[in-house]
Amino acid sequence: MKIGKAIRIERILNRETGNTVIIPMDHGVSMGPIPGIINIRESIDKVANGGANAIIIHKGLVRHGHRKGGKDVGLIIHLSASTSLSPQPNSKVIVCSVEEAIKIGADGVSVHVNLGDANEDKMLEDLGMIAESCLEWGMPLIAMMYARGEHIKNPFDPDVVAHCARVAAEVGADIVKVAYTGDSDSFEKVVKGCPIPVVIAGGPKMGSDIEILEMVEGAMKAGGAGVSIGRNAFQHENPGKIVKAISMIVHERRTAKEASELLEK
Repeated sequence: MKIGKAIRIERILNRETGNTVIIPMDHGVSMGPIPGIINIRESIDKVANGGANAIIIHKGLVRHGHRKGGKDVGLIIHLSASTSLSPQPNSKVIVCSVEEAIKIGADGVSVHVNLGDANEDKMLEDLGMIAESCLEWGMPLIAMMYARGEHIKNPFDPDVVAHCARVAAEVGADIVKVAYTGDSDSFEKVVKGCPIPVVIAGGPKMGSDIEILEMVEGAMKAGGAGVSIGRNAFQHENPGKIVKAISMIVHERRTAKEASELLEK
């Protein structure tokens, strides 16, 4: 199944650069129909037109948003779920199998693990089982790895983030998504300690465009492989433009300042 994984991963990573701009839109399960993803087809069209390489959604939205028209974009099915209504919102459970994702046309799957949570052991077990299934079926696996729990003092600590990234590689993921550590020098430690491509999360909505773009530039300078940015893209006043600006940094190695000029036009 090596050829299957190689073919599918080219629908997620840019063939020329080896990098990626992924827009996760799986927030409807965890947060409900928040602004930016209320009309999922419209939202996907906007980020696809901006040049996103792939989007992440839950299985049930495939029939409602992907793809009967518009620009093509890679499809990653998110297999994990929890809601903000739960007394344990950081405890993720598996709600979709790799086989089901294949049936609905996935180019990749993603799993969310919160290290430090009381149910870390179950989430790691799930990640390992999904990795085995992905190996069997030739399906790329993106691991979303965060440090979240009562004993986690600083989830952005470079040592902590590096640990998160390394766990994903050790357990069998093909790409890992982690928090950005705040600057290029510290994030370089994360990248160097992880043998698979590392992409950064966008986190909560930021106050300005230049903050977003400088974060992306810093991650790329450190050797990152791109981004997996949700709210700071689909909740932007012009999602297509901000995705294009991010893509300029990720794929063309433009600076944050150069990319920001696009947003001023």
